[in-house]
Amino acid sequence: MELRTVGASGLRVSRLGLGTLTWGRDTDGDEAAAQISAFADAGGTLVDSSPAYGDGAAQRILAELLGDVVPREQLVVSSSAGIGGGRIDCSRRGLLAQLDTTLRDLGTDYLDVWQVATWDPATPVDEIAATLDHAVASGRVRYVGARGYLGWQLATAAAAARDTTLVSTQVEYSLLARGVEEELVPAAVHHGIGVFAAVPLAGGVLTGKYRNGVPVDSRGADEAHADRVRGYLGDASTRVVDAVVTAADGLGTSPLAVALAWVRDRPGVASAVVGARDIAQLTGVLVAEELQLPPAISAALDDVSA
Repeated sequence: MELRTVGASGLRVSRLGLGTLTWGRDTDGDEAAAQISAFADAGGTLVDSSPAYGDGAAQRILAELLGDVVPREQLVVSSSAGIGGGRIDCSRRGLLAQLDTTLRDLGTDYLDVWQVATWDPATPVDEIAATLDHAVASGRVRYVGARGYLGWQLATAAAAARDTTLVSTQVEYSLLARGVEEELVPAAVHHGIGVFAAVPLAGGVLTGKYRNGVPVDSRGADEAHADRVRGYLGDASTRVVDAVVTAADGLGTSPLAVALAWVRDRPGVASAVVGARDIAQLTGVLVAEELQLPPAISAALDDVSA
């Protein structure tokens, strides 16, 4: 798998990342082991987790796999802090407490990437910057970033950074979620911050599985995710999905691979982070690594999704 540098840093990650949102909820330990093994065998390095995933279950499962299934040093492990117990707390106390918990749950003494999970209007940005400096200086964190920031928030955080610069920003980005291109992505590129594209398949909608209704075994049929999936459905989305399916038919590949390759290769994107419920889904994701979209098809998808 091709490796890319993250923004202006020296950190290199696989251009496809493995998400763990479903681990401990829809994906058990054995299935997670199969996923991370296949991912690493394909050359993948970036594994994204969070203490919020499965109320910590995802990180506890990952802890069982680090070293036993895949060598810890082979992976770039990313996690976050700032949201816990249903509330936002990016104070020095809150962030460092979550970092300690994450390291304990993962059974490791450092994170490769640690990201502030959300903007916290109640905490001064200088305090957050100083906390990130401390985390890196203590050796518990190698690189830092942010998740879900708006463009002005990312620029503000980048300007407040002292000895430790932000290297990554993780945001929802896909053919059905291009709003980040207005301000967030330009801000990231300007400040030398790499983009981790999250939810790149729009909850599975871009795979074409919802074209003829909601499959009974899909997230759209699950009450916990139905509202989120419905947010991607509609006439405008249908036109985009139809274009993706048409492109896939012409290229002899899957709609999943087309949609993923499109966002993977957008300006500023260091990696597209994809979660899979099972090894079959992950296998389909890894196929996308081999796909390079022809410029004419990329341009057509740009137009229909603009």
